[in-house]
Amino acid sequence: MPPQDVSAAGGKNNLNGILWMILFTIVMSGMHASVRHISQNMHPFEVAFFRLIFGLVAIIPFFYKQGFGVLKTKRLPMLWLRGLINAGCMLGFFYALSIGPLARITALGFTATLFAIVLAVLIFRERVGLKRWSAILFGFAGMIVIVRPGFADIGIESIVTLGAAFGWAACIIIIKDLAKTESAETITAYMSLTMAPIILIPALFVWTTPTLYDLGWLVVIGILGGLGQLSMANALKEGEAQVVLPIEFTRLIWIAVIAFLAFGEIPGLYTWIGGGMIIAATTYLTLRQSQPNRPAA
Repeated sequence: MPPQDVSAAGGKNNLNGILWMILFTIVMSGMHASVRHISQNMHPFEVAFFRLIFGLVAIIPFFYKQGFGVLKTKRLPMLWLRGLINAGCMLGFFYALSIGPLARITALGFTATLFAIVLAVLIFRERVGLKRWSAILFGFAGMIVIVRPGFADIGIESIVTLGAAFGWAACIIIIKDLAKTESAETITAYMSLTMAPIILIPALFVWTTPTLYDLGWLVVIGILGGLGQLSMANALKEGEAQVVLPIEFTRLIWIAVIAFLAFGEIPGLYTWIGGGMIIAATTYLTLRQSQPNRPAA
């Protein structure tokens, strides 16, 4: 049997982490395209609610295996805080998916990593050198290239996506802290359990009874979303962050292909240039964090 690619630090298995992250990129790209499709018949707020309800299907096997012990936690307030912030992010992002180009929204969503690093600096007082600040500014310059303020209509979808990205950055900080004491299954389960009742409130104001066709797509969205969150949690648990996180950026390629085949969308040149700048910046920052004797954000 060939040896496994196991990191010396903490017994991390980078190969497993990479495979989990590849699965994450595939299923999340499929979910976002499905949200765009079904939003032609239903309001995205209602779609977000059903995504959470049906997302629980993906973690039923863990309840069967571990029982309701998966819900045991001493950090319920932190889990609810994550749920509240994530609910606002999901509502905003689903709305953006329903009205904007998929590749552009995906590229702007990658700024969450940049926001997370800035938040880590502010919260944990991490010292950031000139090179890392330059990379952060380069990434935000990529964001400007995509939206091109003053040269093109920014669009409500871009504003909402960036707001959601900032909220996700806060969630990244919270999840990273939760992962020290909670399992991936616990974090994933509480995501749906806390967010569903929060999102139900705005969904009721735009509620329409879904058809059987709609329900079929909603089930697909829920399962894909649940598998995606579980895949991300396991990717970070199995592999080193600096190894697995850059794999996420392949999602821009997946979504561009799906958007072209399903909706005839062709990403503009500025989306690719700006997205590439954001990807380059965040990849550099991730690799920079992995260097010895460098505190992690």
